[in-house]
Amino acid sequence: MENGQIVRAFRKTGAYIGELTKVQQDVCIVRVLAVLKHPMQGNLHHPREVEVPFFHERKAHAFREQIQVPSNMVRPYEDDIPKYEDSLQDAVQKLHDELASKPENPFSKRSLEALKILIPEYELMYGIEWPNIAKS
Repeated sequence: MENGQIVRAFRKTGAYIGELTKVQQDVCIVRVLAVLKHPMQGNLHHPREVEVPFFHERKAHAFREQIQVPSNMVRPYEDDIPKYEDSLQDAVQKLHDELASKPENPFSKRSLEALKILIPEYELMYGIEWPNIAKS
């Protein structure tokens, strides 16, 4: 892989399309261009658990944010690159729909609460609206 190459990068629980800006032996620096998968909510050290000391609201990385990704989590990407805002809107909607399909699951319920905190921030930052997601 080389600088300037468009890649798919997996970081923690999210997935992104980005441009390689620096390639090292074990780490790549990737400039985020689009979101493929919104990060899961909650505590990374206790995945899918609700009873944790701190349940995080996990935002997607911002447009053009440079992220450090282990080299083994970076793959070439050759499809069209969607507009960041459209990709974020789709990723949030997919995560919301996945969580909403299990309303009795405590993790899904708590994750939906966390996601509903993030949505107004995204709306303010990027001018995106989610008409299919209730605001309250």
